[in-house]
Amino acid sequence: MGDPYILMLVALAVLAIVDLVVGVSNDAVNFLNSAIGSKAISVKNIMIIASLGVFFGAVTSSGMMEVARKGIFNPSMFMFQDIMFIFMAVMITDILLLDIFNSLGMPTSTTVSIVFELLGAAVCISLLKISANDGQSVSDIWNYINHKKALEIINGILLSVVVAFSVGALVQFVSRLIYSFNFEKRATYVNALFGGFAITAITYFIIIKGMKGTPFYNDVKFLIEGNTYAIIGGSFVVWSIISQLLIQVFKINILKLIIGVGTFSLAMAFSGNDLVNFVGVPIAAWNSYQAWEVSGVAADSFSMGILAKKVPSNVWLLLVAGAIMVITLWTSSKAQNVIKTGIDLSRQGEGHEKFQPNPLSRIVVRAAMAINTGISYIVPKSTLAFVDSKFQKPVISLTKDKTYELPAFDLVRAAVNLIVAGILISIATSMKLPLSTTYVTFMVAMGTSLADRAWGRESAVYRVAGVLNVIGGWFLTALTAFLSAALVAYLISWDMIMIPILLAVVAFLIGRNTLIHRNKSKEVKKQEYIERAELITINGVIEESADHISEVATRVNKLYTNVVNDLANHDLNKLRKTDKHVGKLNDEIDGLKDGVFYFIKSLDDTSVQASRFYIMVLGYLQDAAQSISYISRASYKHVNNNHKNLKKGQLKDLKEIDIELTSLLQKVNDVFQKRSFDDLTSILIEKQELFKNVSASIEKQVERIRTDETSPKNTTLYFSVLLETKDLINALMNLLNTYEEFYLSTKASK
Repeated sequence: MGDPYILMLVALAVLAIVDLVVGVSNDAVNFLNSAIGSKAISVKNIMIIASLGVFFGAVTSSGMMEVARKGIFNPSMFMFQDIMFIFMAVMITDILLLDIFNSLGMPTSTTVSIVFELLGAAVCISLLKISANDGQSVSDIWNYINHKKALEIINGILLSVVVAFSVGALVQFVSRLIYSFNFEKRATYVNALFGGFAITAITYFIIIKGMKGTPFYNDVKFLIEGNTYAIIGGSFVVWSIISQLLIQVFKINILKLIIGVGTFSLAMAFSGNDLVNFVGVPIAAWNSYQAWEVSGVAADSFSMGILAKKVPSNVWLLLVAGAIMVITLWTSSKAQNVIKTGIDLSRQGEGHEKFQPNPLSRIVVRAAMAINTGISYIVPKSTLAFVDSKFQKPVISLTKDKTYELPAFDLVRAAVNLIVAGILISIATSMKLPLSTTYVTFMVAMGTSLADRAWGRESAVYRVAGVLNVIGGWFLTALTAFLSAALVAYLISWDMIMIPILLAVVAFLIGRNTLIHRNKSKEVKKQEYIERAELITINGVIEESADHISEVATRVNKLYTNVVNDLANHDLNKLRKTDKHVGKLNDEIDGLKDGVFYFIKSLDDTSVQASRFYIMVLGYLQDAAQSISYISRASYKHVNNNHKNLKKGQLKDLKEIDIELTSLLQKVNDVFQKRSFDDLTSILIEKQELFKNVSASIEKQVERIRTDETSPKNTTLYFSVLLETKDLINALMNLLNTYEEFYLSTKASK
């Protein structure tokens, strides 16, 4: 009788491991982005510090495990079988949702997902039990759901958005007034006091408060309770003195030390608060099985009221979970993708924007500008001037008119991010509230970046759009988690045979998403948005532009051939796929054009004339991409509208043009890959022959119209393809002419 439940426990254990990997990939952004973005410590050292924090946090997370057992539902109202169905539904749903968000590179809240999955599955099973009992109605569902605690958790998550953003903005504003951007020039006692405050906060809120709920708290309880003010005051004095000694004697940058300690503490707070999201359900299932196994009662008759009692957690299981989290940190490529999203949205300077503006983000920015204008009329000008002076960013010269690349955010902001987020999370942990660490760390980072004036006129609308997208994703997670978990719970309760079927679906979808992510990683060329400190020389311009031309020639060649073949076969699905690839090519070229400003700023003084050349190269590449885009779209539209296929003569002419164009583009690719620019002349001569063939095909079609052509739609498509092919060839040849002239002039000047 116990066999199916043992198998379910094994499945839950496997799902817990997978959930740890998927969850940490999503949540790595929470405690790594500030340290990595500030560049204060090497990435390797950051990972080591974070790994230690995760291990220590795993031990302090035991008190949070009660959330999975009794935080959302009243266990005494459910039988053992019901509980196992709920837990299976939650784990299956959780892994799928988190993996989807990871694949999209979007940080989402594991706390939101687990809370609403528990809620959705519990509501579903409750309704099924109520429907099977004639003496109960839907209103009795509140006897099954721990609605007070559930609302407390949900309200805590929602409130954390406002609190984290506001506190982050306020602390950062005050910190910047104290430090400005010239924090190296501050008096040593200022740094020492700041270090004393920061490390005291970390010591008390994260280490002392974080111990509540652990098996070790009772051993030190008598030292802590009743001595709060003494501990805080003594810690501040001791840490301030230590900070002063470190600064004066050992010449240590106290902000870097704070970032290191803050990374450790935030990783610890994350692990202590969020580990329940990944292993709380399987551990609760194991506790349930142990209680049921010794009872001798049927699975559908054994009440699970025992889960309402305090159950000690197995420290070894928590440490194993911590080890899996650490391994994931070091190995997950998806984690790196999510970290990049968090850093991009809060970085110090301008750059490529991942999110596109939307009407709401524009309204928010306009409202903020109006408020800012109103404040400027109320606040005295002398006060505004003083505040502005504290926010003036330093210019670090490399050579004439060249500046050093600022990190995503500086040491002051990185330290504030870590301290504020760590404190807020540790407070929630001590209250046994599974606060969303993603909400907190993300909104703290957004608040500090706003207060730090990192959102300028050039970037504000994109940053706000990014924040709205991420927050919208969290609320979408809540709704999706609730409905999905309810559906999975219903399927499992309908027939237990659905469990292996659903597990197979999970394995298939995760494998598929992993392959898609891997393929995307291979496809995505590392695009340089030219936010860099090093200077670009003439040779650098030639090398970089040659790479772009080679890449575009190869892809245009492939796309043109695909369109011709798919058009010949009247294959709508392949034309749709080709059109998507064409769209990607256009987006990448647009990205390069967006980076022109940074490219030109990076040119050294002897290479400024290369800016005109680089702009023209990108313009011709864009012309070529737009031509292939028009050809692809017209062909897709023709086939999608079910118009007649092109005639054999038309297809024969297009095939011949495709063969010649392929030969030409392959030669272009070879020239730019091998950097054999002296061969450009022969390619330019070959272009004339191809031009003649395209013109001849146009004349043939004119003749067909006057004799036997009966389809105006075919004629429109055919002329469109040929004329755009001429434009495509023109763009490429103009590009080669420009390149040849620039190369020869550069060669002559050496």
